[in-house]
This record gives sequence, C-alpha cells and structure tokens, in this order.
Amino acid sequence: MRHLYVFPLAALFALQALVPFVHAQDAAVDPKPTEEKPAAEKPAEKPVELPTKLKVVHLENPSGVTVHAGTGHVFITSRQGVFRFAPATNKIYLEIEGFPTDVYGKGPKYNIGPLGCTLWGADRLIVPDGSQPDGEEIVRVYKIADELPAKPRKATESEFVLGPIKGNPEANYKGEGNYYASVVWNDSIYVTANGDDTKGWIVSSKIVDGKPGDLVGAIATKEKTQVDAPVAITVTPDNSSLVVGQMGEVSVPGDSLLTFYDKEGNLTKNLKTGLHDITGLAYSPKTGKLYATDFAWAEEVKTTGGLFELVIEGDEVKPKKLLSLDRPTALSFDKEGALYITVFGTGKETGDKPNGGLIRLEPGL
Repeated sequence: MRHLYVFPLAALFALQALVPFVHAQDAAVDPKPTEEKPAAEKPAEKPVELPTKLKVVHLENPSGVTVHAGTGHVFITSRQGVFRFAPATNKIYLEIEGFPTDVYGKGPKYNIGPLGCTLWGADRLIVPDGSQPDGEEIVRVYKIADELPAKPRKATESEFVLGPIKGNPEANYKGEGNYYASVVWNDSIYVTANGDDTKGWIVSSKIVDGKPGDLVGAIATKEKTQVDAPVAITVTPDNSSLVVGQMGEVSVPGDSLLTFYDKEGNLTKNLKTGLHDITGLAYSPKTGKLYATDFAWAEEVKTTGGLFELVIEGDEVKPKKLLSLDRPTALSFDKEGALYITVFGTGKETGDKPNGGLIRLEPGL
C-alpha cells in the first residue's frame, strides 16, 4: 500500500517536512483560517466564512466520508481501503484493507475501490463497493468499535454481505454495480448504483430483527427522471423523504438533478440544479440547510466543481457556490456542525504519491 500522511494545509508549501505513515501519523495544527476578502469587497450582508484545514493527504481517490456522532471519528473510503481519522489526536488509522481495484469513468478514468461509507447506528459501518465487475459488486457491513483499531482487518471480514445482483446473459443484462452511497431510512438500507444505465437503480435491503435482507432494486430513477446515475443520497431532516442527487452524464454539463422520494418510492420533486455532477448531499445539523459537492467530471478546470449550498425556492434550486474544490466526492457533518469533504485532488504537488485528501470546514454552515 502506498504511504499516507496527515498534514495541515499551511504546511503543504514545505513538503520536505513529510514523515512516512506507518500506522498512525500525527498532524501539526494550522491556526491560520482561510484568508478573508478585504472589507471593501464584502457584500452588504454578513458572508459565510469558510476557514478550512486539509486534515489528510495522500489518499488515493477518496470517495466516501461519514462521521461517528459519539466518538467524532471520521471514516473515509478510498482506493486503498477504509481509514479512520481521529480529530482529537489528529491521527489516521487504516481500518480495513485488501479490496480489489476497478476502473471507472468516461474521459478521465480513475482507479477505485470501496466507494462510500455510512454509519448504521453506533456500531456498524456500511461500505458500498465499486472494486469489482458489475454483477459481482456487493455492499459490506462491518462491526466497528469506539476504540481505534490496533491493526487493519481484511475486506472479507464483514458482518454482513449484501448482494450481488447478478447479470442475465439471455437478457443482455450485466448485473448491478458501482454501489456508491448509502443511507439507513424507513427500516431499510438504500444504496445508489450505476450498473444498469437504463434503470438507474437505487437498491435496498429491508432490516428485520437487526439483520439486513436481500439486496433488490427499489427505485428505478432513470425511468422516473430520464437522467442517468443516482449517486448522492441523504434523508430530509424531518425524515419524510429520501433525497437523491442524480449525477447525469459525465460528458453533459449542468444536467444534475435534485430529487425527492416518499416512503412508497414515489417521485415527489424533480428539480434541475445547473450543477454538473452531484456526488454528495448533506443537511447541516445546525441550520437544516442542504449542501452538495459537484465533481464536474468533464470540466477542464479542475476547480469548476466544489461545495454548494442548494437553496430551494418552490420548484427551483438556486445553487450558491461556497468553495472551489478539485473533484470533490462526498461530505459529512459532525454533530457540532463541522463539515468534512473528500477530494480527489488537494491542489498541491505530491510527486508520485496519491493527491487526494480530507478537508475540514469549521462549524458555521
């Protein structure tokens, strides 16, 4: 496995100070927030201040992030496996390793492993996978403890395995795959998938007596919206609706949708966003505002994408860009309102080491 580092944002201009990751790596604290605009450039109303810190670098194509409400530990999925970052000690640990590797994308293509991660209660981690061919992909559920791992476990050491949804050669169906993000809602696990482009399935597993059932197609989003690729998924703060970011074609700019489904799977809202490729959705636990990450896959300027507030007014979504980022993939709030975002690119030269990272935004959104 390649080396991994935990590193403060300000220190990225002095890479010679890096220390190789062995098991856990300390990070110095960067006391300097993002520079504010001069007073003359500020709008009349108080602007959102986004002091940021790059908490982890040298992640390879990180695609998922979730924060444990009790411990504050941050779980991250990347091509290398599943990591756990402990903000209190500023250390990173390899939690699960040994996933295969697949390649995903059109135009730019990326090596991927496990794609997403979501907590199920306080002691289970759901990991949708993207590391195998369609028809062989699975969703794994791992038992986790509050204590930091003494050593990484293998990818095969899961408590539950959901799937695969196999192909059917006679029907020219290659099976389901590229399970990206998940959420626990309505006594079920819901997972976005990108195997069958004609259906755009959100698959689900019913939870009975604390155990997940078979993985089956639940909502055919492509049939309902005429747009490809359900990727991001979350639940409204009042727990009434499933919220899905329909990414759309990676080669078509501005086609991402924000959609809402009720508990029967009925499409209740289908809103154009003008964003290119929504990869993450999260509601602020403090304000209830909705935020999204836009990967902007086909855009030549890597920072075209970023972090957006999605302001919904009637049947319109007005995206408000808050931060430019290089290929952001997922986001998750902690209970205090700090926001963690995974990115494929940190914007800094890292030689032959992976250039992905984890960014933290201070509470305030």
